[in-house]
Amino acid sequence: MQNLKRAAALAAGLMIALCATAASAQPAYITAAVADPARPAADTARDPFRKPIDMMVFAQVKPGDHVLELIPGGGYFERIFSGVVGPNGHVYEAIPVLGGAADASPMSNGIAADPHYANITELNMSAPGDIAKNAPYDLIWTSQNYHDLHLTRLHLDIAALDAELFAALKPGGVFIIVDHAAELGSGTRDTDKMHRIDEALVKTEMKAAGFVLEDESNVLRNPADTHTLLVFDAAIRGHTDQFVLRFRKPRS
Repeated sequence: MQNLKRAAALAAGLMIALCATAASAQPAYITAAVADPARPAADTARDPFRKPIDMMVFAQVKPGDHVLELIPGGGYFERIFSGVVGPNGHVYEAIPVLGGAADASPMSNGIAADPHYANITELNMSAPGDIAKNAPYDLIWTSQNYHDLHLTRLHLDIAALDAELFAALKPGGVFIIVDHAAELGSGTRDTDKMHRIDEALVKTEMKAAGFVLEDESNVLRNPADTHTLLVFDAAIRGHTDQFVLRFRKPRS
């Protein structure tokens, strides 16, 4: 009986410790930013699928940081970043001029004009060097849009762009890439027709630019995704298999 009591007490203590660890892994400034009542209902409805707290923790973003979000789209993560970095930090939304590529959201989402998000500045990526104007950044982030930079009709110099991003990030800074997974080994084969990209290619490109792959998260993985459907197909939209990669710029 005493052994059972000791085992029960040990199990309870372990559970308390695990809960405490989980709580400490979710800083209050992150949970508060996600709980911000100013976030649109359309955004909060997507939280179960986009896992914003997990994403912010993985990105290691904190108050006071300067964040560059590349192709922010409707601003789902942009608003959260604004709350996390707070008044002493800043968020720069980089909107590229992509020759009318509506799928890459080149138009302004208007968030920077909202007084609630006074720490957001909208940037245009119309010429080389535009990204560097507010550098260095603590964090560069792009979600579900890195593949758009590879669209055939855009004819972008990806190596040059990645080099510019590397230069704009402070030493020790982080670059997070979240995107729809394509079949491994497919390269850019499916970027145009399915809006997916091979994560192995992304890793190769980042390494060539000087980044070091530090960690990967499986929180947005979906093994049921066959990688054969357009990401906007109703059968898979919102539930695609997505890779989440954290790259770091070496400190020296």
